[in-house]
Amino acid sequence: MVGLVIVTHSATLAQGVAELVRGLPGLPVPLAVAGGLDLPERPLGTDAYRVQTAIAQVYSEDGVIVLMDLGSAVLSAEMARDGFPPEQRGRIVLCEAPLVEGAVAAAVQGRGGAAVATAIGLSIECGLSAASWRSRSKRSRVLSPTRA
Repeated sequence: MVGLVIVTHSATLAQGVAELVRGLPGLPVPLAVAGGLDLPERPLGTDAYRVQTAIAQVYSEDGVIVLMDLGSAVLSAEMARDGFPPEQRGRIVLCEAPLVEGAVAAAVQGRGGAAVATAIGLSIECGLSAASWRSRSKRSRVLSPTRA
């Protein structure tokens, strides 16, 4: 089953999205979060090591979809993915779909046994429907799984 990783700048936000996904009916999807920092004076931010740990927790040969909230979360996710061997890296897909809609859509598709590409496609389309005020080219895109 496709794994799902939620990467956010806030631990509270990451846990909230995870709570929503876990509350969906059906089989549980492998889900991990990497939200915020362990710094009491500065809890907001992302950490590539935390992202890499979260990916490792849900990794399978079926793949992992990583959803991120803001720009530097993408950078942390890219660095985390780069820490995996090339044969695993190709199964870790960074997807800039809308966080909540994307997570729900990916979880629903993943539970049904959909391939990573199908789950990502629906994640992006759900986000486009929910945010129709943005153009398709600016709203969502899938980052390539590898930088060959």
